Amino acid sequence: MINPIQEQIAKRAAEEVQDGQIINLGIGIPTLVAKYVDNNNVFFHTENGMLGVVGVDEEDVDPNIVNAGKMPVGEAIGSSFFNSAESFGMIRGGHVDVAILGVLQVDEQARIANWAVPGKNIIGVGGAMDLLIGAKKVIVTMSHTSKDGKSKILKNCTFPITSTRSVDTIITELAVFKSVKGQLHLVELMPGVTLEQVQKSTEASFVNALK
Repeated sequence: MINPIQEQIAKRAAEEVQDGQIINLGIGIPTLVAKYVDNNNVFFHTENGMLGVVGVDEEDVDPNIVNAGKMPVGEAIGSSFFNSAESFGMIRGGHVDVAILGVLQVDEQARIANWAVPGKNIIGVGGAMDLLIGAKKVIVTMSHTSKDGKSKILKNCTFPITSTRSVDTIITELAVFKSVKGQLHLVELMPGVTLEQVQKSTEASFVNALK
């Protein structure tokens, strides 16, 4: 079932993609980004061992070709396969230009929590720690608040943080933030959203950098 909020966030994230980049897409909203990238000279990477990921129609699904979230994917012309060690070598070696990650929380310094909820069993950290260290740019796609309306952009994360590295860009259904010298800057409002809505829904302090 299509979630229009997730689609909106993914579409905005696609605008950050530039020609010739190698891009790793995380689980959740990031997997939707590829459908909005209108550029044949962009190469999608998945840490389980494939470069050249594309979408796939249901009738063409090969159960052996999946992304890191175990979702079926297709092969672009010229795509390549490799083992996980080589894939993480690409990440750690700085060969991934952009990582687009889904997260649970972000703090005031743009550090993220995306791998553990105390008391709950979830998938785990996957490649997030490595991507935060190795990717040249990190973009976060997330809902601005939790289901009970509480801010997910916090003064301090209440879940374990994934890395001490700050992410570069945060995109929600309400706004776009950039991290500048360890501080959040509000640079864009989503269509129909007011500054007051963002202020009310954001626990973390931020600089109003709207033009």
